[in-house]
Amino acid sequence: MSMQQEEKMLKLKKIIEELEKIRGRHTELISLYIPAGYNINEIVSMISQEIALTENVKSKTVRKNVIDALTKILQHLRLYKQTPENGLVIFAGNVAQEEGKSDIKLWAIEPIEPINVKLYWCDQKFELQPLKEQIKEKDVYGLIVLDTKECTIGLLSGKNIKVLKHMESIVPGKFVKGGQSAARFQRVREGLINDWYKKIGEISKELFSQYELKGLLIGGPGISKEHFLDGDYLPTDLKKKVIGIVDTGYTSEHALHELVEKGIEFIKESKYAKEKQLLSKFFSELKKDSGFVTYGLEFVLNALEEGAVEILIISESFEWKEVKAYCQACDIAEKKFVKNNEIPKCPNCKKEMKIIEEMDGIDALEEIAKNYGTQVVIVSRGTREGEQFYNLGGIGAFLRWKIEEI
Repeated sequence: MSMQQEEKMLKLKKIIEELEKIRGRHTELISLYIPAGYNINEIVSMISQEIALTENVKSKTVRKNVIDALTKILQHLRLYKQTPENGLVIFAGNVAQEEGKSDIKLWAIEPIEPINVKLYWCDQKFELQPLKEQIKEKDVYGLIVLDTKECTIGLLSGKNIKVLKHMESIVPGKFVKGGQSAARFQRVREGLINDWYKKIGEISKELFSQYELKGLLIGGPGISKEHFLDGDYLPTDLKKKVIGIVDTGYTSEHALHELVEKGIEFIKESKYAKEKQLLSKFFSELKKDSGFVTYGLEFVLNALEEGAVEILIISESFEWKEVKAYCQACDIAEKKFVKNNEIPKCPNCKKEMKIIEEMDGIDALEEIAKNYGTQVVIVSRGTREGEQFYNLGGIGAFLRWKIEEI
């Protein structure tokens, strides 16, 4: 997946999260899915018919809100000569939370992949499932760390490591207890180990069947992992997906991170590895004090406006937004970045300003970056480096040339 596609996916995720929070007071939120290649004029006719049908709704309030939403959809559809390449999804409705008040909003989304479903739905919530299918992570690797004592099964999904299950066995240690003969004890122990490996194989099959794995990493201390793989414990389809075997010091939940770190050579094309490589290079340049990287919103904005930024890196947890704010007392307006929960203050009288417009911080920075041909990379907090980058302020840049920091 290209960086551009990742950016589109992140934006779509944010929109879905926003829409999921909205609940209508009545059945008046409209979801409209238009498939790729579908005649948009037929949809225009359908919406016109729905407006006529809605005139029969008994509740005056619901009737008005639904008709207003449909009218808004109709106006928006007339902006298109034909359906966009991947189809079109529109959500509209009254989002006011007070009874009797009306605030009709509309969201129009061009999907990141072709939409094949045609749907018109009116409910107290938006129908989001077809869009959610498009943001499902496809860069997924299975992870298993095991020995004879315990096992942890997990996923590397995109840039994040997720624990699916942790188990402990009843296999005893290697020493004979209670006067049993060594041979008998060993037979019993081997039987319990065999049962333990079978259980790991069965649970792995059950858990991983829900995902389309690109590969499977196996790890653990000692030779248990080799015995497990050499036996017929993993189903054939999972066995074929094994791309690497790694020695780890542990088998706990933490060991999944160790497995991915040590097995990075086997997943070079994964999002995790690419992000780790980019941020490792960033921190290496920072440590060298080469002058070709910078970080912090003020310094990065300065470099952007000079056209000096080659690659802009932003954490997906970036906590800033761009606002246009107005101070009535001083009659001045200004555009600036503020923390998400912060209310800007007037630079003259220091009183709180009224926010007139606001834009998500990442979106605002991307708009600036476009003007200078700057590549934008959004990084997660799923890697150790990603978390470190977030704690550094969540924004940094590789520079085209050295600049004097203000």
